[in-house]
Amino acid sequence: MSTSAKSLSEHLEQLPGTTFRRLYQQPSTTFAIFRRMLPKLAKTIVMAIVYMPDPLPVSDLEAWVKPSAKREKDQAISILRSLHILQRDTATSISLAPNFRNTLRLVLEGGGDHNSFGVPSSQPVPSDIDLTFLDRYAQKKWDDILHFVVNSVGFSSGPGDKSSNGPKQSVKDLMIRGHLVERRGGSGISITQAGFTFLLQEANAQVWTLLLLWLESADAAASVKGADEALREGLDSVDMLTFFFLLASLELGRAYDTDALTEARRNMLPNLVDFGLVYIPPANPRQFFPTRLATTLTSSETTLRSVSAGFAAAGNPSSAADGSSSAGESGEDKSAIILETNFRLYAYVNSPLQIAVLALFVDLKYRFRGLVSGILTRASIRRAVDMGITSDQIISYLATHAHEQMHRVAASTQKPVLPPVVVDQIRLWQLDTERMLTTSGFLFKDFDDYKEYNEICNFADDIGVVAWRNDRKGMFFASKVDQIKDFMRTRKKANESK
Repeated sequence: MSTSAKSLSEHLEQLPGTTFRRLYQQPSTTFAIFRRMLPKLAKTIVMAIVYMPDPLPVSDLEAWVKPSAKREKDQAISILRSLHILQRDTATSISLAPNFRNTLRLVLEGGGDHNSFGVPSSQPVPSDIDLTFLDRYAQKKWDDILHFVVNSVGFSSGPGDKSSNGPKQSVKDLMIRGHLVERRGGSGISITQAGFTFLLQEANAQVWTLLLLWLESADAAASVKGADEALREGLDSVDMLTFFFLLASLELGRAYDTDALTEARRNMLPNLVDFGLVYIPPANPRQFFPTRLATTLTSSETTLRSVSAGFAAAGNPSSAADGSSSAGESGEDKSAIILETNFRLYAYVNSPLQIAVLALFVDLKYRFRGLVSGILTRASIRRAVDMGITSDQIISYLATHAHEQMHRVAASTQKPVLPPVVVDQIRLWQLDTERMLTTSGFLFKDFDDYKEYNEICNFADDIGVVAWRNDRKGMFFASKVDQIKDFMRTRKKANESK
């Protein structure tokens, strides 16, 4: 399992074409990928050619886009091809992949008996299950998971862990396998660099991080048990991903029929309950309710707070009081951390979870009602570094949640928000133990001539994957290689035809 959290887009780009053919059989999946994964220009291209009877000449596409937007156009085409939405029929024309085109047309026109958007339950809904109940239920489940990541609740390594103060044992094991936390010193656990990054994500991104770890775990189980048995047990990663997109299309607050799901998907429900994405009434297991964590999977918004949003809300009591805060806090929300040049820190927080996050890299001294204070020390920063948290993450966290007064002073004096002496010292404390930063990727060199290097390198730069380049030596380093390989093959064919 990967040691760093992957985003949904990175996961999809790594899937083979056969997997996309299965995914695009479901209208809910096709529509979700269209809504969430594509930039505006890519959506415009798709909608322009979805009903075209013939392939679109590349020259016509070039005429649609302003020369100044060539980079955006190349990135849009790159994304469409990586998601197997766009195919090149010839060297001079493109069209949508047939399965994506046909399913998207079905979504736009309606019809069919595919049940891809869920089947509402015909049974009566309990009066106590409303939006407020579902939000509180999901928030409690997700807070338990976040508390576990910062080691705020106990951990039992035994199989019979019945603790009600944290997530289920299966969720704990998943986060350990995903390296969000790790065992240290016997049965104890502590957060990792990936875990700290996870805490700083918005709630929607946190959910996808955990779901993708579950998909990786399912793939590993399927390789041991076999594809057929894994599918029966609800561990087929493609079917799981399709079910996630189905949940995202459901209506919040409405009950859906469990019997309308396949056996494999019914087997997935207990895990989704553990994550807080689904609620099943104990008195009626034939119904299930998607929570806001599920219905916003393909949206950038949710009303459930992440740790990051919690700090923003702390400085905006009116927002917290009327319940209008969300994981995507607006720019008007105020932050709550004050950092002085003497390394003293004051944070206006109430949540034990937020205090636990600060304690990862701050030596906390005092705690009052709605306020904690502490000091950044060499020992506290090195403790965080030993857990895998980087100095850049700490600095970014402090800058993101700096109090609005610090922003006003920085703007009026034209100085950085955080004291430079503190920022430099945090980095120096990390450099005591770390001297090198590694980046995974691919080195391209030994080109036939400079023209070949320049064209390929410029293409890679246009799609945003160049991490380093040296024009004098004719070599560059890229974080991804698939689209570059396709470009090199297309370029070679074009040169051979001349």
